[in-house]
Amino acid sequence: MALIPATILTGFLGAGKTTLLKRILTEAHGYKIAVIENEFGEENIDTDILVKDTEEAIIQMSNGCVCCTIRDDLRATLADLAERRRKKELDFERVVIETTGVADPGPVAQTFFMDDEVAEQYLLDAVVTVVDAKHGMKQLDDRQEARRQVGFADQIFISKSDLVSAQELDALQHRLKHMNPRAPQKAVHFGEVGIAEVLDLRGFNLNAKLDIDPDFLTPDGHDHDHGEACNHPSHQHGHDHGHDHAHGEHCDHDHHDHAHHHHHDDDVKSFVYRANKPFNPAKLEDFLGTVVQIYGPRMLRYKGVLHMMGTERKVIFQGVHQLMGSDLGPEWGADEKRESRMVFIGIDLPRDILEQGLDQCF
Repeated sequence: MALIPATILTGFLGAGKTTLLKRILTEAHGYKIAVIENEFGEENIDTDILVKDTEEAIIQMSNGCVCCTIRDDLRATLADLAERRRKKELDFERVVIETTGVADPGPVAQTFFMDDEVAEQYLLDAVVTVVDAKHGMKQLDDRQEARRQVGFADQIFISKSDLVSAQELDALQHRLKHMNPRAPQKAVHFGEVGIAEVLDLRGFNLNAKLDIDPDFLTPDGHDHDHGEACNHPSHQHGHDHGHDHAHGEHCDHDHHDHAHHHHHDDDVKSFVYRANKPFNPAKLEDFLGTVVQIYGPRMLRYKGVLHMMGTERKVIFQGVHQLMGSDLGPEWGADEKRESRMVFIGIDLPRDILEQGLDQCF
């Protein structure tokens, strides 16, 4: 039986998660979706749509959706839903989990990998994060949970952008891109998001595509860390200082761009590592294993397409916190440049230690 895809919907208090969910629950989109709500959310969906005083934790919606609250813990709720689906008591094809506004999505995501019963029935599709344009900057300044939600995201929706100036929106988008270059961003009004932009994003698939926003690497006058060359095609201006890979790809966007891009030294940051030499599989496995043991709790999401000795195929790896997986991808194309690319998103990760360690794995 096919696994049930699951989407985690997260975002800080008041960002507009519930508006987005209401749209999913009431729109005639033809999907049968079970929505799991953390019932201490700031404004429970049931204020508008659901019957208040029902003893039943699960409510069938008119458009075929199902809504339930987390009674015990997520694992138990997921098991209960899957059991009732097997018995044909409930009919749904996918699950959307709304976390509370102050939740760290990490443990929710880990449930899908660490719990065998859950992993046998569900497939985690993506983490979708809603950021409030009006209050987002302050929330990112003040609350690590808000920064973690951005770091975990596979897709970011920015709500309430009509309430801020173009410059403020631009500054927020720059900051979010620094924290997470993997996640596409989209400004949305009143939760009006096409269902295809929320579901089947395949953020946790081990595929050969490394989703780093190409604009993250563009050269318009950005300050490369330690003056290094960004070895990206758009950076080849003859200033590659003999580096085999470019550490500087996180290209500090904020200094030159426009006066209004103040540099926010967020603890959630990302960096990209590239290398042209093939990795030694045993050395790399040992090093990454050690890194994940030591820094796992601070590593939010990491992903890479690797050029390895001994195989003509790409090796794809990715992880969440301490959980890391890898798989063989397609063969390298005849004319394709064989280079390893990795993106790490985490909290105060020691970039220099990671880069030096990776440099020892060829």
